Amino acid sequence: MSKQTLDRILQSQGFGTRKGCRQLIGHGEVAISGETATDYRASFETSGLTFTIFHEPWIYREHVYIALNKPADFECSRKASHHPGVLTLLPEQFTWRDVQPVGRLDHDTTGLLLMSDDGPFIHAQSSPKRHVPKIYIATTHDPVTPELIAHLLSGVQLHDEPAPLAATSCRKLDAHRLEIVLEQGKYHQIKRMLAAAGNHCHALQRSAIGLLTLESLGLKEGEWCYLDEAQRALLVPAAL
Repeated sequence: MSKQTLDRILQSQGFGTRKGCRQLIGHGEVAISGETATDYRASFETSGLTFTIFHEPWIYREHVYIALNKPADFECSRKASHHPGVLTLLPEQFTWRDVQPVGRLDHDTTGLLLMSDDGPFIHAQSSPKRHVPKIYIATTHDPVTPELIAHLLSGVQLHDEPAPLAATSCRKLDAHRLEIVLEQGKYHQIKRMLAAAGNHCHALQRSAIGLLTLESLGLKEGEWCYLDEAQRALLVPAAL
């Protein structure tokens, strides 16, 4: 981090174009250390910088790392077509700073979704070479049987895949729920695997990525939070 002019700082945080940010400063909407800022050309050290905008405190972040408990009927796309996009669940500033989902969850799948504006982080989390385990809770139409679990663990053949796909681990939670761990991220993978194994997925939730669990974050559906460095370290087998 380094010194930046105030208009650039506001722009980097998602408060609009540089021209728009200069107008915010000119209208007295920004304060630093309790004093209204009036000069958009004034420079500030960004490390540890806090300021007030629209009478609300704001902490400067070079990049943002977000965990969202995604509800059903939201699309993981910046250009949603049939349902609202997940970005509508976040403050508008994150759209301006090009925050995007890390991977995708189907519109009807709920649970832990990562979002960021850090390209290398997004790539690392999305790359299949990292073998990041993702844990899902699937609710099935028919009862969970030992045969179903054995089938998912041994691998099921999907019509558009060259080889059978298998769960990393799989265990029964109750009569109609099972926990499935995957390291791949194929299209509709769990739903298609369950169908190929003779059952049907009634509901699906992602409960963890790596060692970061939705439960530990304490987020209700539709809620989000920033991830700190320690939480991000739980996401991959090796540190980023």
